[in-house]
Amino acid sequence: MATKEAPQEEWQMIIREKVVVKQVFARGGFGSVHKGIYDGQEVAVGEDGRTKSEIASLKKDFRQEVSIWHKLDHPNITKCIGATIDTDSASVITEYLSGGTLKAFLIQHRKKKLPLKTVQRLAVDFAEGLSYLHSKNIVHRDVKTENVLLDKDGRMKIADFGVARVEASNLAEMTGYTGTPRYMAPEVLESKPYNRKCDVYSFGICLWDMYCCDMPYPNMTFSELTSAVVYKNLRPEIPKRCPSSLAKVMKQCWDGEPKGRPEMEDVVSMLEAINTSNSAPSGCFSFFSSRC
Repeated sequence: MATKEAPQEEWQMIIREKVVVKQVFARGGFGSVHKGIYDGQEVAVGEDGRTKSEIASLKKDFRQEVSIWHKLDHPNITKCIGATIDTDSASVITEYLSGGTLKAFLIQHRKKKLPLKTVQRLAVDFAEGLSYLHSKNIVHRDVKTENVLLDKDGRMKIADFGVARVEASNLAEMTGYTGTPRYMAPEVLESKPYNRKCDVYSFGICLWDMYCCDMPYPNMTFSELTSAVVYKNLRPEIPKRCPSSLAKVMKQCWDGEPKGRPEMEDVVSMLEAINTSNSAPSGCFSFFSSRC
């Protein structure tokens, strides 16, 4: 009787020795990201920083992450080239984007803020990437400015699919604490069933980040944040000079009820319709009016 062959990976398994790993340019909760060279091109190498035993037990999850990521093909999604999996290490190889993270870019502009036109362009890129993911029934589950990268031309691409998964038809299958607290939707903070609308909520917080070049709730503990967001409807304070059309998008995205949030394809349309001519500089709070 002929033996049954193991199924082939749909993504490329890369031999570790063929990847030249260079300097670190980003660090995260589960490891670091290095600049590298593979097959004559610059790449980013995501090194898993967990122990050998942890990596061994999580190989199935890692393969699922790469399998999901490798199938994606969109100008606002970072391209996954392949992965290396050894007995004691695992790395995902992606295109290298020289602009760094959106979070770092916003920190650089914290004082002067960004022109509204730039905020709109970045937000549309971001929203189109998420809309594409949702059209493929994929929920990112950790949408934040740290997980978005910029290329050399300043175009935005979503990255890090470590906790992404295909949306379950039965919402009860999608529960639990997943993501980053300040960007989590109320239903996720409470470990209730959720769907792709959790990404929409997170995008709303990111949109505030982009307009204000800041991060919300900097000094709150997890328990304080959970209580305030879930039970007191806490949301970031929108600057008085923020255009009403942009503020409306933020508020709709971070609605407390998932059904009250728009689909990402509708968010794209709302953002594209914003008039950026003759607008005040972004991020100007009322008490900064003398300088804006």
